[in-house]
Amino acid sequence: MATGRLGIEETLGALNAALGPGGPVWFKETRSRHLRARDFLAPRRALEARFGDGQVPERVFHAVSDLQGPGVAPVLRCAPTPAGLALQLQRSAVFERVLSAVEAYAAPAAPATPGPRVVLHCPALRAAPCALRMSQLRVILVADHLARALHAHGVSVCLVPAVRDPHMSTFLQQLWVDWPATSERAETESLRIRALAELSPAGDRGALPPGVLGSVCLKDLLEERGHAAGYDPNLDNCLVTEDLLSVLAELRAALLHWPEAVAPRAGADSCMVVHVVSCQEEFQQQKLDLLWWKLDDQAPLIQKHLVCGSVKVAGAPGTLTAPEYYELRHVQVCKASALKYSRDLTEDPAWTETFRILSVATIKFEMLSTAPQGQLVLALADSSISTKGTKSGTFVMYNCARLATLFEGYKHSMEQGLYPPFPPVSSLDFSLLHDEGEWLLLFNSILPFPAVLSQAAALDGTAAGLHIAARTEMVCKSLVKLSMDFSSYYNRVHILGEPRPHLFGQMFARLQLLRAVREVLHTGLAMLGLPPLSHI
Repeated sequence: MATGRLGIEETLGALNAALGPGGPVWFKETRSRHLRARDFLAPRRALEARFGDGQVPERVFHAVSDLQGPGVAPVLRCAPTPAGLALQLQRSAVFERVLSAVEAYAAPAAPATPGPRVVLHCPALRAAPCALRMSQLRVILVADHLARALHAHGVSVCLVPAVRDPHMSTFLQQLWVDWPATSERAETESLRIRALAELSPAGDRGALPPGVLGSVCLKDLLEERGHAAGYDPNLDNCLVTEDLLSVLAELRAALLHWPEAVAPRAGADSCMVVHVVSCQEEFQQQKLDLLWWKLDDQAPLIQKHLVCGSVKVAGAPGTLTAPEYYELRHVQVCKASALKYSRDLTEDPAWTETFRILSVATIKFEMLSTAPQGQLVLALADSSISTKGTKSGTFVMYNCARLATLFEGYKHSMEQGLYPPFPPVSSLDFSLLHDEGEWLLLFNSILPFPAVLSQAAALDGTAAGLHIAARTEMVCKSLVKLSMDFSSYYNRVHILGEPRPHLFGQMFARLQLLRAVREVLHTGLAMLGLPPLSHI
């Protein structure tokens, strides 16, 4: 049997190459009604544009039918249809390749070359938690998720600032945000000396408020590198304060003091600083960028801004804080559970952690399911935390618990002697997986998952301009889609059937498929900082 991880992108690349010179034509099908007949399609109009009369040369049919290469899925048939050139894969072979190496598909694809070291700077973490705005909470969750995705890809990441407020540390732990803490301040004396030398002339500096050193002119830097990069043209002066110098000192320390494992690559030219900020904070952060270049000769060559859009909360005052939002969601989760089980479970210690997980899952899926650059509109109604709402974090966690219950049920039945132990995967017959829901799970969620993780960690530091885009919504969307397809399949197909030997082959093949679903789900939840649920 062929080895190596199959990939959607690799298969699409080989298909487009088989058509000859020109742009991409093939696309992957996702809808169940189309997947009944085909897995990939080259649309008729695109073929007409490529080949004139739309007649696909015989050599193309041969090239597509004999498609091979690293990561390329095996082809069963390729045939012309009214919609275009339709291709179907050897599905039993794809099932076997994927489900024989489940761990490989629940992990990110290895990057071709190591990327730069990344300093992730999240200024919102300097705020007091009791006054943390909703837009700042979104920024913090985006930064935490991005850090996890980068770590999973082997990128060396340094997180700034280390949190000094113990109340903020407690709130972050409540949200499963993994961020460093410290009680120390970085040394600022060398920056202060440089700043004093750069201060604009002033009549009487003694009249300045406490903590303010004076003003530094940024016009020269703005003209040198700011205009082309997209900095605000109004950034002509910056008021230098002790707090601002402390921020720069933290950033400089992060840049210069990396672990020994990455020390050989140390230096400003091998590091990218990404400032994750809300749209309200960006103007101040642009000032800080230019000031850093002004006062520090070792400032990084690449500074990028990941600007998160505003958060609008329907039906709530604009003063709603992040802790208040958490408490609201927590109350709603407890209320929904009381309605479901007809009793109040808030005093039951066994449910305390479950309620916390569901509350945080609701918040993270709400905050992270939208591309970070776009505006986010939240509805605070109780329906947001229902297990029946297919796009909520609660729905995803509910299906995580259903999977845990399924495998616990198999284990219990096996211990009672109803089912035999799970056989070696190499002995399973995956041709018994012919339900359309099984192919939906594998083709739409499991097979593309490594690429989803790669997209979530993609940061293009070489692109021109100040701003950088991130796809931190990819994991949430993937888990929601996986949960929807699993829920539909689970409600329709009885996995643990009658304990009859002639049915065990299909049961074990299905359980192996759902093992892959579970691994993908757990990996995705870990990328969001969420533990899996075993019951709900």
